[in-house]
Amino acid sequence: MRRHLGPSLGSLLTCPMEICPSTGSAGAGLLSLLLVTALSSPSLQKSLPAAYRDHRGPQRHTGLIQCGEYSNQVLPNGLCKIVATLPQGDEQRCPDMFRCTDEVSYWLHENEERKWQVLELRELVSELQEELRNHRHHIKILELQHEEATSRNHSLAQRVQDLEHRYSEASTLQHIQATLLYDMQAQLNNISVPTDGAWHNPACLRPAEMRLQEETHHPDVKHARNCPIDCASIYYNGVRQSGVYSIMPSLGGMPVEVLCDMDTEGGGWTIIQRRQDGSVDFNRTWNEYREGFGDLSGEFWLGNENIHKMTNQGDYSLRIDLEDWNNKHKHAFYQVFSIEDEENSYRLHVDGFSGTVEDSFAWYHNKRNFSTPDSGNLCAEICHGGWWYHQCFYSNLNGVYYKGGRYSMKNRRIRGPDGIVWYSWKDTDYYSLRKVVMMIRPRTFRPHISP
Repeated sequence: MRRHLGPSLGSLLTCPMEICPSTGSAGAGLLSLLLVTALSSPSLQKSLPAAYRDHRGPQRHTGLIQCGEYSNQVLPNGLCKIVATLPQGDEQRCPDMFRCTDEVSYWLHENEERKWQVLELRELVSELQEELRNHRHHIKILELQHEEATSRNHSLAQRVQDLEHRYSEASTLQHIQATLLYDMQAQLNNISVPTDGAWHNPACLRPAEMRLQEETHHPDVKHARNCPIDCASIYYNGVRQSGVYSIMPSLGGMPVEVLCDMDTEGGGWTIIQRRQDGSVDFNRTWNEYREGFGDLSGEFWLGNENIHKMTNQGDYSLRIDLEDWNNKHKHAFYQVFSIEDEENSYRLHVDGFSGTVEDSFAWYHNKRNFSTPDSGNLCAEICHGGWWYHQCFYSNLNGVYYKGGRYSMKNRRIRGPDGIVWYSWKDTDYYSLRKVVMMIRPRTFRPHISP
């Protein structure tokens, strides 16, 4: 083999030898060495161990040489052939082959060690990767279990929240039910006590004509104990608490449930109409106004027939309480109040005004017939309520309930004003009041004065 490395390239040296491993002379094996020496580049220095490189220097000082490239092959005769390409030394001589072979052996041994270390590291990495996969799998299982547990906890918490909400609603409903039961028991007691007394009192069971005749000749009979004909009678019987009671007007008929006001100006008032929240529609028929409608605990009209029977069993006065949307209160009082029977269209008789607001009722509506939208009266149709209309009204206490008070034809697309109006207070037909109460009691009523 020949390699040209420039002008300093030496000739090819072939050094065959036979070496005996035990004695250093010729023996059982023949080792043929072909030594080719040439100059080398500094890159050969990189193959030296650190110890060699650190002590590298002139050959005469260290005895070390720079090794070149090695290769080996098996000859046809079974012998090993080693070919080395080595740089020449400073003395233009071939270096010590065996010394270079020691260096190569060192690096081959080091390389083998590194190979085993790499294999071990690969095995270790493979094991670590397997453990990592196992840990990731375990973590994934834990995450799924956590999500499932979180979902169950959320579902449980939601169920607990729903149960708490239902329990709160049930408690509220139970409280409302208990309150309603208490109120119903109180009202039943208020109704049953006078009614039982009335039915057990022979005077209350007499024909209406006979009782009316007795009351005409003996006025005190109207307020006889246990035979109430109005809330004033109940007051005289010792009841001082406002509420729902049962009365039996002297003009006949079945007992009538009424709402009594035992507080305003001494009490004894029988309420015949109340507006307070717009919960009841007052755009009703003639028959409904005749019989009465609504709820005594809220808004209602007592009924023209009942009002007729009560106001024609004696002399009655009327009080009207008014409230606007600024919480201001006014009232009108009429010394005389009654209405005729249905045959006369429940014609109104009202007079003797006084109060804290100017009159918008008696002066314009007195002696007018009652009318409803279905009775053929145009004003009743326009005003959507039942009232003693003239042309058409200065007061319209059974009109449409407008929240907030003010309204207009443009916004409502109506043909005229139809609110709960008391014209003389607001000087307009387009202001609807917030609350109205109409109540009656005997003109001769005198409240009880505590000693």
